Amino acid sequence: MSHKEKAVNYFSQNLHCSQAVLAAFAEECRITEEESLKLGSCFGGGMRKGEVCGAVTGALMVLGLLYGEKSVGDTEGRQVSNKVNDLMMNRFKEKCGSYICNDLLGCDITSAEGHKYCVDNKLFTEFCPKMVAAAVDVVEGIILEQKNTDNYND
Repeated sequence: MSHKEKAVNYFSQNLHCSQAVLAAFAEECRITEEESLKLGSCFGGGMRKGEVCGAVTGALMVLGLLYGEKSVGDTEGRQVSNKVNDLMMNRFKEKCGSYICNDLLGCDITSAEGHKYCVDNKLFTEFCPKMVAAAVDVVEGIILEQKNTDNYND
């Protein structure tokens, strides 16, 4: 099963978008499924505030685990993590129009009216899986690029 299939499958089981993306990459990140679900549990729905899309934050967690700073003073790790962070944010925005949950959904999900709008228009079940898939696509592209540089750490 591909990362995208795994992520969409996790999301279809009523997990947050952040959990779905991180869990799809758990093995590569050397964490368990349980750890990935716990780590991603507070980031769905733009941290429940309609802010940065949970699929994007899940993707950033993947990239941080793969390329982040390994110790205090790891300036190379800082540079690489900053680079992949910027690539993720910029590419997701290019692909989807924004990385802000409320902007993507076209409403304020923190309000009762906004939540109802999402449910009535099946955004959580039909639109959000597309954002999960898009985040996975962007992450996979970044990982592939990193494998082709000296910065890749397997």
